[in-house]
Amino acid sequence: MRRFPLKNSLLAIAAFAAFTAFGPAAQAADLKIGVAEALSGGAAQYGTAIRNGFELAVGEINAAGGINGNKIELVIADEQGKKEEAINVFKKLIFQDKVLMVFGPTLSNSAQAADPIAQAAKTVAFGTSNTADGITSIGDHIFRNSVTEADVLPETIKTAVKNAGIKKVAVLYGNDDVFTKSGYDNFKKALDDLKIPVTTTETFAKGDVDFKAQLTKIKASGADAIVLSALLAEGAPIMVQARQLGLNVPIIGGNGMNSVKIFELAKGQSDNLYVGSPWSSSNATPENTKFIKAYTEKFKMAPDQFAAQAYDAMYIAAQALKTVKVSGDLAADRAAVREALPSVKHTGATGAFQFRRANDKSGKPAGYDAQQLPIVSVTKGSEFVITK
Repeated sequence: MRRFPLKNSLLAIAAFAAFTAFGPAAQAADLKIGVAEALSGGAAQYGTAIRNGFELAVGEINAAGGINGNKIELVIADEQGKKEEAINVFKKLIFQDKVLMVFGPTLSNSAQAADPIAQAAKTVAFGTSNTADGITSIGDHIFRNSVTEADVLPETIKTAVKNAGIKKVAVLYGNDDVFTKSGYDNFKKALDDLKIPVTTTETFAKGDVDFKAQLTKIKASGADAIVLSALLAEGAPIMVQARQLGLNVPIIGGNGMNSVKIFELAKGQSDNLYVGSPWSSSNATPENTKFIKAYTEKFKMAPDQFAAQAYDAMYIAAQALKTVKVSGDLAADRAAVREALPSVKHTGATGAFQFRRANDKSGKPAGYDAQQLPIVSVTKGSEFVITK
């Protein structure tokens, strides 16, 4: 039998021990990214599209080699569109799953409740669908690539007024939700600035199903259009019931109405809805065309604004992660992600993007908002048509 020198045997044993403990030296690590979205409940029509957008982007990024050889692993949790669940999910993702950063939650209501958890833990919370005022004032670890209602709604109103000859409007909004109340505030300011008279202001609550009393008052007021701050769960039946009452005026909606789901939920009564967003399915840029084709092939359905913003957000995060040397020290790695994100510039499905620093309530620098130009579209048949 052939004998090996003792020195070589000891080296072989040491090498085997190292392999057993750590695996091959070239083995890539997984970069764990948390995704907290409403995958059940009334907001699932947004959250499901958002999850799809993330999964599409991560599939492409990992197929192209990942981030400096490391693969992205999404840790996805259902926050159900509820504030309490969003808080619980953020705690789980940050403290138990130990993710590098968290995307979500879906609704602004939930973000106001859960984002302080991430801020206190010095972990980036990146919203892709939160557009209410004040979200990024929570702190310097709060980011979003969803353009605020304050930036979008004035442009939506101007375009609708120009194209539909609107002289006076009625306002209808949900008065028990952070997002819809913020939308109302921004609609009101824009209408005041543009000196457009308001014939009546009506409210509803989340979960309402009968809006005929409010719509009857609006019809009697003689308004040329309805300015509507609502989520789809209430916004779609509002459109249906308005048309049933013969109220066929244009409807000017906020971010919550900007989804292809409106064509399904409004049951053929979805025409003449004006919405604004940096993304439109009719925007034929190379980046958007590629995204729409890939999304449709993978999920067998058309994407919406929320899927597009999630898709772009993942690429924005990936660009930042490429500059981060992951050390295995979670606190240091999270801090490095926070430092890398603000300088990212990206052109994707939603167009050219960069961050803009936001201030907190005292005027001090806080988190980061999206700096993008909105596109205004109007619904015709079963599509959003860009309108100028």
